[in-house]
Amino acid sequence: MTPESVMTLGRTALEITLLVSAPVLLVTLVVGLIISIFQAATQINDASLSFIPKVIAVFVTFAIAGPWMLTVMTDYMRRVLTGLPGIIG
Repeated sequence: MTPESVMTLGRTALEITLLVSAPVLLVTLVVGLIISIFQAATQINDASLSFIPKVIAVFVTFAIAGPWMLTVMTDYMRRVLTGLPGIIG
């Protein structure tokens, strides 16, 4: 196992992690920003007003993008596991 193969494997793992987590993080960011603007405009400071819409948005995002995220992770693991003999030997 060469240092280049370890670095490539680690870099690809980080890229897949960022790719898979991006939809959920972006939706949470946008919903949080919208709720914060609403709270600033109405001066309502309730923690549940921020929490509940984010949870609902995350569940909806997982329902929509979940199959794609699972496919990306499964394909990556399949590539890693099938390429493992070549990496070790």
